[in-house]
Amino acid sequence: MSAEHGEVREGGFVTIAVAGLALVLVSIAALVATLGAVALARHRAAAAADLAALSAARHVLEGQPAACKAAARTAELQGALVVSCVLQGQDAVVEVTVRPAGSLGSLGVGHGRARAGPSVP
Repeated sequence: MSAEHGEVREGGFVTIAVAGLALVLVSIAALVATLGAVALARHRAAAAADLAALSAARHVLEGQPAACKAAARTAELQGALVVSCVLQGQDAVVEVTVRPAGSLGSLGVGHGRARAGPSVP
């Protein structure tokens, strides 16, 4: 039978369905990659905050400017930016941000906060 005699042609439907499925799969992959980059930035920020707080705590007896300068240097080496550095007694409290790499950096930043000071037995 030919298309002229009432036969339904479905060849175009398969092409559209495959294209639609490919678009859905690519969208899911992009979403997973974005979520992964955001999670990675958050973990990097937490690690950078830990290291920066330890660095600041090492210099706490020299005063806040010296301690926070050390924290900023350490954070910069980790690819982070210190947004807050405060000494509370002998503890250093540091907050940092890390921007995800590439075009995802425009979506926001990962935040990390840490406290470090002398251990108390």
